[in-house]
Amino acid sequence: MINKIGKVTVYVQDQEQAKDFWLKRIGFVLKMEQPMGPGLSWIEVGPSEDEFTTLVLYSKSAMEQQKPAAVAHPSILFSTTDIESAYESMKQNGVDVGEMVRMPFGTMFNFKDQDGNEYLLREDK
Repeated sequence: MINKIGKVTVYVQDQEQAKDFWLKRIGFVLKMEQPMGPGLSWIEVGPSEDEFTTLVLYSKSAMEQQKPAAVAHPSILFSTTDIESAYESMKQNGVDVGEMVRMPFGTMFNFKDQDGNEYLLREDK
C-alpha cells in the first residue's frame, strides 16, 4: 500500500515568487517544472536531489477555480510503487476511492478519510 509521503501541496499567490523563495532563501532544489496550461506550471521543490518527498508549489487562484474547498485543506499526495494493488486493497477495505486517472506524468486516484478529507495516491516508478 502506501510506502512514502510523496508530495505536499502549498497553495501560493505567485508560483515564480514561491519558487524563488524556496530555491534562493531556503536552499531547496528544483525537482520538476512542467507547464500545465496558460500561466500555470507544476513546480516541485525539495531539500535535495536525493530527497523523495517534495513540495508542490501550486497556484492558489487556479485551485480556487478548480476546487475551492481544497484550498482550505492541505493537499497531500501519497506515493506507491503499485497503484493497481493499492487501489484494490483500499476498495476492499471500504475506503471511498475515486476513479483511476492515467496521465502522461503518472497514474493516480483520490481517496477520502473518515472525515471526508480528500487525498491523492500516485504511482511513482
